[in-house]
Amino acid sequence: MTTYFTDASFKFLRGLARHNEKAWFATHKHQYEEYVRQPFLRLLGDLQPDVREVSEHFRSEPKTVGGSLFRIYRDSRFSNDKTPYKPWQGARLFHERSKQVPAPSYYIHLQPGESFVGAGVWHPEPDTQRKIRQFILDNPESWKRAAYDAKLLRKFERDDSEVLSRAPRGFPADFAFIDDLKHKNFIFWRTLDDAVMTGTKLRATLAADLQTLAPFVDYLCAALDLEF
Repeated sequence: MTTYFTDASFKFLRGLARHNEKAWFATHKHQYEEYVRQPFLRLLGDLQPDVREVSEHFRSEPKTVGGSLFRIYRDSRFSNDKTPYKPWQGARLFHERSKQVPAPSYYIHLQPGESFVGAGVWHPEPDTQRKIRQFILDNPESWKRAAYDAKLLRKFERDDSEVLSRAPRGFPADFAFIDDLKHKNFIFWRTLDDAVMTGTKLRATLAADLQTLAPFVDYLCAALDLEF
């Protein structure tokens, strides 16, 4: 069975976190390519049939530019943090229409001690956020099946990082799932141990996780008028 990441992958990322500067990265860029970027691209390529099995409308694109892999370079123009690099590597398994319209996605995150996999809609624009909330209000039973499935909740947790203190404007406070409507993000995720990330079962683990997350992503696609 195939392995992708190694202890050297995490060693590089820990070093980058300690020495987040252009000179250090330039000196160690070959390690980034060998231990992080290229293994991640191989993983994305191998995941392609697993993604197609979940949905023919989602993509795992192992391109160096414009594909699933995010750049490790930070855009610090509007941030107080001016460090030039992200001390992690992430990839997005995206909907085929995501460049035209808002869409949910799957996400894989590589970081020492903080790797995870998840899916959903992160930081949606107000119109998109309201559209999802309205769909939940109009379709509560299917939301219950998608977001409260026992298999999903056994493995994944909901993102609670940004939640309103009261019901969003225009939505009834006595709605059965009003606490869900208070969420600004619609995300489920779970951590992945370093041993999983460096082990031989990583692809199989991720493929199973995509299947578990699929009904939730399917619901979000329906909310945003997208095929799944």
